[in-house]
Amino acid sequence: MTKKLFFQAIGKFVFGLVFVALLLFLPAGTLRFWNGWLFIGILFLPISITGIVMMIRNPELLKKRLNAKEKQKEQKTVIFLSGLMFVAAFIVAGLNFRFSWIVLPDWLVYTASGIFVAAYLMYVEVLRENEYLSRTVEVQKNQKVIDTGLYGIVRHPMYFATLFLFLSMGLVLGSPISFVIMLFYIPIIVKRINNEEKILAQGLEGYEEYRKKVKYRIIPFIW
Repeated sequence: MTKKLFFQAIGKFVFGLVFVALLLFLPAGTLRFWNGWLFIGILFLPISITGIVMMIRNPELLKKRLNAKEKQKEQKTVIFLSGLMFVAAFIVAGLNFRFSWIVLPDWLVYTASGIFVAAYLMYVEVLRENEYLSRTVEVQKNQKVIDTGLYGIVRHPMYFATLFLFLSMGLVLGSPISFVIMLFYIPIIVKRINNEEKILAQGLEGYEEYRKKVKYRIIPFIW
């Protein structure tokens, strides 16, 4: 671990926390937006713990996760659309609380929170299984195909986890409208996976054989 990596991680964490808080609480017009605090807690507390563990045990993986600069044109479009989706969903959630458009029952909010935490635990397990898990779509030097654990069930378990993470966000924030906005993640992630598989098939030895072995991309028996 280097000082540069440490400060880069801390800087991105603080920026992300402040940015999300502003997107939620400014539209809400109050700090009493309890769904916003709940969401920040179940998002940034696990992120901080995971970041500390990676910083100690696998700083190289942390470095890869902090690098979000895509080289592929298609993936740049995916990142841009994803960013718009998140910003819209967070702002609408704040407005939903402010104007009480649609109020969800507490049990649904807490159920969605449980799904979010479970999905994040799966995400952490994927990080543990795959040390090549960069945030950018690329074939890394000396990269090998991972076909054990969750990768023996679906080819992209990280996207399976993020699917439940993102779709539960709107409900955690108490906004069904935000949930509908987050449904756009489905076509976005389909586009990303199709492009990623094309790149891996061209540049990663053994990936074609892996695709024949593990037939489903993110949801068993469906796709």
